[in-house]
Amino acid sequence: MTSLQPAQILADGASEEKGEQARMSNYVGAIALCDLIKTTLGPKGMDKILQSTGRDAEVTVTNDGATILKSIMLDNPAAKLLVEISKVQDDEVGDGTTSVCVLAGELLREAEKATESGIHPQVVIKGWRQASAIALSSLASFAIDHKSSPEQYRADLLQIAKTTLSSKILNADLDKFANLAVDSVLRLKGSTDLSAIHIIKKRGGSLRDSFLDSGFILEKKFGIGQPKTISNAKVLIANTAMDNDKIKIFGSRVKSESSEVVANIEKAERDKMIAKCNKIKATGCNVFINRQLIYNLPENFFTDNNIISIEHSDFDGMERLALVLGAEITSTFDHPELIQLGACDKIEEIFLGEDKAIKFSGVQLGEACTIVLRGPTKHLLDEAERAMHDAISVISQTVGESKIIYGGGCAENKMAAQVEKRSREVGGKEGSVMEGFGRALRKIPMYIAANGGLDGEEIVGEMRRREEKKEEGWWGVDVVSGGVGDMKERGFTFISHNPFFKV
Repeated sequence: MTSLQPAQILADGASEEKGEQARMSNYVGAIALCDLIKTTLGPKGMDKILQSTGRDAEVTVTNDGATILKSIMLDNPAAKLLVEISKVQDDEVGDGTTSVCVLAGELLREAEKATESGIHPQVVIKGWRQASAIALSSLASFAIDHKSSPEQYRADLLQIAKTTLSSKILNADLDKFANLAVDSVLRLKGSTDLSAIHIIKKRGGSLRDSFLDSGFILEKKFGIGQPKTISNAKVLIANTAMDNDKIKIFGSRVKSESSEVVANIEKAERDKMIAKCNKIKATGCNVFINRQLIYNLPENFFTDNNIISIEHSDFDGMERLALVLGAEITSTFDHPELIQLGACDKIEEIFLGEDKAIKFSGVQLGEACTIVLRGPTKHLLDEAERAMHDAISVISQTVGESKIIYGGGCAENKMAAQVEKRSREVGGKEGSVMEGFGRALRKIPMYIAANGGLDGEEIVGEMRRREEKKEEGWWGVDVVSGGVGDMKERGFTFISHNPFFKV
């Protein structure tokens, strides 16, 4: 007899949402995330205090959108998509992670209103596609390119760096940190590979004590009794075991009738390590850097043979060091002729604050440099590092996209004006959806103003009036004077790739 019981398809405990209920669930989750993150937008955006749920209960203080979104545990699928969008923005541009999330959330808010009024989701999508194309066309029309003028190009880079850092913790000394970011990127000579820029955080002093140093700095020390400076260095970078007492290391037990047998085992181990050290010496290096520890016997061998040894280098540091020195990381030394050594003009011991470090000068990758960030607390240094990473990432993007636009919501205001103009021509349901797209764009300057303690509605209304009357100027939110200002005069500058990617 055939059973009339419905077949179970989903796993136990799984739930299913369909139709209007599924749409509302996604709207609510995405809009809630947008409302959470929008208070960090702009130069007057507020910081969030994040506390992990782990055993250490680590606390992070930041207004960086990508950091906040990555730290939040989410169940809502639409909210998770906003986090993914923010990650892509961070990877592609380096900045704008908050505004891209806010814009996506506001678009979904407009979509909710449209579907509630009876507009089909496919009509909403069609209207958005038209509006997006118009916005991008408008953006391309008013973007400015100064790459043909080196002086103006550098000035643009400085303004972009200052605009990026204005909402970060480094805004107390914008000129200094903007120059640090621009100088480090210009050393790359057109490359977008940021591996050559090393950022070190060192507690002590103030943020104003931070500096840019050419070459590479490794936070390690030379071996005991070894010289603190060496010229014309030939560097071997390795990841290999340099311990000779395997019995103690692996906790083995050896039973013998006499101590002579144990002594013979230990001698065999020492002889094996000395043979390995001789192979390293045969490569012709005068500096040996190892990922793992270097024990007393090999360290004494290197000292006696005028080879400087540096132990326990962190893996990320080794990868970067191998890149800038032109070396390859090796683990075996049976064929010295196949090992590629790195080279630099000088290696010396320096002081960073109260701690010692090793500086590599005249490296093969001449673009390499190190930014040393100083500060009194770990939280301050972590936030400063995130800010510098954003500024460096944004500036490096000018290699492929040198066009600039002005910030403070100016670009969003101009795009919204063109979208709304076209929406009136289209009319009907599609026109209504396109008008909602324009309202979502205007939310960016509105939140920037609101976070600065200003009347967002009034500010956006004035920006809209000036744009419609075609008053000359690049009008945006000026949180300094508390009104609408010319963003070109204020120097609030972005690469055009930033809002381009958001839209």
